[in-house]
Amino acid sequence: MAKGLMYIDNIRVEFDEEPTVMAVCRKAGVEVPNFCFHSDLSVYGACRMCMVEDENGKIDAACTMVPKDGMHIRTNTAKLLHYRRMILELLLSAHCRDCTLCDKSGNCRLQDMAMRFGIHSMRFQDTRKPIENDESSPAISIDYNKCILCGDCVRVCQEIEGIGNLHFAGHGPDLRIITTGDQPISATRCISCGQCSAVCPTGAIVVKNEIGEAWKAIHDPKKRVVVQIAPAVRVAIGEAYEIPAGENVLDKLVSALKIMGVDEVYDTIFGADLTVREEGAEFMRRLESGENLPLMTSCCPAWVKHVENDRPQFIKNLSSALSPMQMFATVLKDRYREKDAEAGRETYHIAIMPCTAKKMEAARPEFRRFGVPNVDLVLTTQEVIKMIKESGIRFTALEKESPDLPFGMGSGAGEIFGTAGGVAEAVIRHCLPDKSKNGLRMISHSGLRGTEQLRFATIPIGDRQVRVAVVHGLAEADRLLDKIESGEVQLDLVEVMTCRTGCVGGAGQPTALMGSKRKRAEGLYELDRSALFKRAERNPVLNMMYAQDLAERSHELLHHQYKAPENE
Repeated sequence: MAKGLMYIDNIRVEFDEEPTVMAVCRKAGVEVPNFCFHSDLSVYGACRMCMVEDENGKIDAACTMVPKDGMHIRTNTAKLLHYRRMILELLLSAHCRDCTLCDKSGNCRLQDMAMRFGIHSMRFQDTRKPIENDESSPAISIDYNKCILCGDCVRVCQEIEGIGNLHFAGHGPDLRIITTGDQPISATRCISCGQCSAVCPTGAIVVKNEIGEAWKAIHDPKKRVVVQIAPAVRVAIGEAYEIPAGENVLDKLVSALKIMGVDEVYDTIFGADLTVREEGAEFMRRLESGENLPLMTSCCPAWVKHVENDRPQFIKNLSSALSPMQMFATVLKDRYREKDAEAGRETYHIAIMPCTAKKMEAARPEFRRFGVPNVDLVLTTQEVIKMIKESGIRFTALEKESPDLPFGMGSGAGEIFGTAGGVAEAVIRHCLPDKSKNGLRMISHSGLRGTEQLRFATIPIGDRQVRVAVVHGLAEADRLLDKIESGEVQLDLVEVMTCRTGCVGGAGQPTALMGSKRKRAEGLYELDRSALFKRAERNPVLNMMYAQDLAERSHELLHHQYKAPENE
């Protein structure tokens, strides 16, 4: 890649790794306005908001310009200001402008740009015929009337997830985004990952809002509202209150939930420890028998859905261990059943997750016992932020309050479940005979950690060299599956996360660039480093439960064997 020196608004900037003028501008501390540029996606250049001007007065898109030595770029000239305002007016003229009723209000890039460039009135009328909203998905809501045709959703669905479920259709003024076959999203191969909502700059695709259901349960005196909080949430929710990414604010979140009226608050790392123990035991059985290897993790519901939809030949490889959310919920509902009957109350269980696909997982019919769902409601980090703000709670001023016992305790291995590579590392920790600090250090430097979309590690367990792969992003996962199927790659354990960087980058989290997602991941590793115990098998509450009756009932409560859809 070329190296050189550029001038951005007379700021001297050296460039090296930066592939575009847009990236060099950011290096100079100048944020060029844009709608369709994402560092993780291919360059599209559709919105034209990022036009910049060179020393000759020529304007071009910063997202497609290649930096050159000696180049002088201006990002804020009279010509550019006029151009950008015209683009914004045209976008707004074909856009639903009911901003006060939009879930993205206050966090919408189009709204921000209109304010930034002083667009306070419209010269053009919206002559388009309104399109009915698509509310069929359990994870997202689609309002095509708010689409600005940036194409971000199309690219993330194809390039990162490999699903290709969203497409451009039509030409000129009839151009629009459609699903495959122009069907309701629920009738397509959608896996509910919600990454389309994460990149959408407007309110065209948003996380399904179920805040009303949560308030209804909290205000019902006949319901005992019990909440679990996933590890990735604690290192991201603070960003909504100008707390740095990666800082653990779990204790403040617990305090906020108690003020809002929640009865009991627990930590999903307890469920993660359960998953580690059950999946670790399953992995060792498969290693010994050689049957259905590699074992593939099943914590990510969007990944499981993808296997069911498109890769049914690998269903036998999926771990039968439930996800931490489901393990925790199953044990909770089972333990509270008698207590509920005596008190004449119903335990209503809410899971706070970084993931939109968890809404889909909670609704799956197999995750019900005695006709009752294990998880009654899933709220994303975004939804909880809105509830806290609605309550008027000053989050940064809250006193800290720890999760309740006995289910508020977990290991460092449970903490790192929220980042790509964490599940595999936690399972290897459990299976590794060497329980010393040196053993932990060896695993952490084995190659399981990192930012690459596909990582390999070989770790000695007993007299066997265990081959492990970690992959995040389903397009990359599909390429790995092809190599496994062809015999090109032999593996024993595969961890797959649908979202880049794992759960810390889930679509239910506050919108963030890759740098913030990495800080969230590092925050979880820091929690692991300071944890009282690092391995799931050292959780004293779990040990007591296994000694009582959980060991005998673990298959009944904590496992599910996935099967290929009947129409396959």
